[in-house]
Amino acid sequence: MFREMKIAAGLVLALSSFAHAQIPTPEEVREIAKEAYIYSYAPIASYGTWSKQATMPDAPEYVGGFNTFRHYSEAFTPDNKDIVTPNNDTPYSWAWLDLRSEPIVLSVPAVPKDRYYVMQLIDLFTYNFGYVGVRATGFEAGSYLIAGPNWKGEKPQGVSQVIQAETEIVGILGRTSLDGPSDVENVKAIQAQYKLTPLSVFAKTTPPPAPAKIAFPPYDPNKAISHDFIGYINFLLQFAQPTVPSEKELMTRFEKIGIAPGKAWDASRVDAAVLSAIDQGVEDAKAEMAQVAKTTLSSNGLFGPRELLKDNYMIRAMGAEKGLFGNSLEEAWYGGFVGDGSKQTMLHFPADQLPPAKFFWSLTLYTLPDRLLYANPLQRYSIGDRTKGLAYGKDKSLTIYLGHTSPGKDKEANWLPTPDSKYSLVARVYGPEKAAMDGTWKLPTPTEAK
Repeated sequence: MFREMKIAAGLVLALSSFAHAQIPTPEEVREIAKEAYIYSYAPIASYGTWSKQATMPDAPEYVGGFNTFRHYSEAFTPDNKDIVTPNNDTPYSWAWLDLRSEPIVLSVPAVPKDRYYVMQLIDLFTYNFGYVGVRATGFEAGSYLIAGPNWKGEKPQGVSQVIQAETEIVGILGRTSLDGPSDVENVKAIQAQYKLTPLSVFAKTTPPPAPAKIAFPPYDPNKAISHDFIGYINFLLQFAQPTVPSEKELMTRFEKIGIAPGKAWDASRVDAAVLSAIDQGVEDAKAEMAQVAKTTLSSNGLFGPRELLKDNYMIRAMGAEKGLFGNSLEEAWYGGFVGDGSKQTMLHFPADQLPPAKFFWSLTLYTLPDRLLYANPLQRYSIGDRTKGLAYGKDKSLTIYLGHTSPGKDKEANWLPTPDSKYSLVARVYGPEKAAMDGTWKLPTPTEAK
């Protein structure tokens, strides 16, 4: 009883200055901290990536600052070790936009009907708030105005569509299909035509005043998973104003433990009893996330707009934990399994069960535990419907062979070499048909090769 009284007294001293907030009990502090940690997990994990890409010139991930593209055009090989689970299907084009002063216009070129590309628009919460690309906007050239939450202008002449975000800093993750090393120069030519232009330059109007400089806090992964997550989420929330209606009550609740847009956070100035309750809430959140992760076996459905995820912050957190910046399901389906290369394995697709893709599909093999491409004599790191010489059965079925040794000369066209140990196979279906999205179609179960 004495300890509870002491904690309550500490809460009064520590929290009495919080505006419009009743003094919470230790139990309430713990519960709010748990809820807030889950809420904050994805945006803080995202900050760990984009702070390097947009704000740290000395970081290898640096893309050049805000409002500019950095393109990656090469075909990955096992020698590329700086990116895990590298994607050889669609080299990336990265950009982060600062929309505080004015919108940015994204311009894209016309592309041939056999060329896939997509520009995935991601806000600070990791919601996919918009898409530009062959699936969403077609194969023709176009310009798309990307605006922050406070822009109230009219669609300018020459702009195909206005796409508005709920945060003032957003990301663009572009992907352009690559059909092998010989196609690299073609990809570079398309990437060179992706343009980012401030609205004032695009519309030839007077530019607005430059935005205030931002002091970006260094990302510390240990702080991000401690009570200091509050400092990070407070920093990020200042770029997400006004608060969306569905979160107003939540933000009022979070204020009770010191969470507010732009509010300073110094754990050393927080009463020890309060900090202890927050720490307990953080550990509660981690334990619940660990349990949910055990049953979250696919990334499909973890990414999308707020309208799809419906403020389910646990789903948002699982998406960040499984892999940041995944495509919405209508853009790409992901699947796979862990295999054993010491055994000859095959994946058999009956003719009516080939991956249902509007654009194309692939299977990429990665070593474990490092998740890099596997060096092999064929220099084949993925296989799919664009693989030259792929052999289909007389009945139009397809069998892919997986193993460390050749399945036989007559089957090597369909062989994806593996290490003689555990490996990870990742399937990607670009532009999945309804059967993939609703689960009617599934990746075949691997079986012993015949």
